[in-house]
Amino acid sequence: MLQIDDLDEYQLIKAAKDEMVRSMDDRSQMKRMLLHICSSGGKNIRPVMLVLCTDMCGGDPKSSVNAALAIEFIHSASLIHDDVLDGGLMRRGVESAHEKYGIPAAILCGDFLISKAISLISGYGNSAVNEFGRAGMYMAEGETIDISSASEEFREKNYFECITKKTGSLFAASAAIGAYVACADEDTALKLRSFGENVGNAYQIVDDLLEYLDKLEDKSSTYESVTLPLLYRRVMDHDAAVEKTVQQVRLCVQNAKDILASFPSSDAREKLELVTDLITVDMLPEDVL
Repeated sequence: MLQIDDLDEYQLIKAAKDEMVRSMDDRSQMKRMLLHICSSGGKNIRPVMLVLCTDMCGGDPKSSVNAALAIEFIHSASLIHDDVLDGGLMRRGVESAHEKYGIPAAILCGDFLISKAISLISGYGNSAVNEFGRAGMYMAEGETIDISSASEEFREKNYFECITKKTGSLFAASAAIGAYVACADEDTALKLRSFGENVGNAYQIVDDLLEYLDKLEDKSSTYESVTLPLLYRRVMDHDAAVEKTVQQVRLCVQNAKDILASFPSSDAREKLELVTDLITVDMLPEDVL
């Protein structure tokens, strides 16, 4: 079955990212850290979505590469900072940046990536830049909610606010920015923002469910957030909690696909539908479906 890294859009982004890191001064400690981070792989999901949304809205996919890199770099920065906050030991199967290089260097690497991302997005006009800035602020707000999730006052509505800001916001910005790069109108961009948010929320719920089921092998940390299946376990048994969590995933995925269905049929739309499934329902274990 076709995977994300089989897509031309993935190869386009990977080549641009590799070239940017390769062009840095070989004596730079920052380059060594970035090479370590890039070696951990990653599917470039958000930037791939951005490029595909540009294509679906009638734009030139190559014109969106810098915007896609900006999204990938701020995402990578957030992972570095999250690992520092959570005491993350492994990320995508390799040692986390702060474990390998120390906390001060890891934080500075994250700062470098944010600065580079701002530079890359700055040439795309106010609408795209505003989407980007909004996502960055929401991601930070979402992390503050996540940090407080151990409180007994943390409820389902708090969880959804948390993941919508922490994860959904960058998916939302990716899709909306893709539309803006194609010079689509605001209504189209807002529609795609909602699409991205639903995909991002489904993606995070799946990740949380896999962690609850102890099926994440390439990630470990010393801090555990209170996630949706854990919240459901407060009031129901294990099987019911898992079933209800899967229902939430399916609802978000259906919302996302309903939005895509409002766009004309195209190769880009089909790829967006494929990516949506690959990172959500296709990740669910067979025994919970």
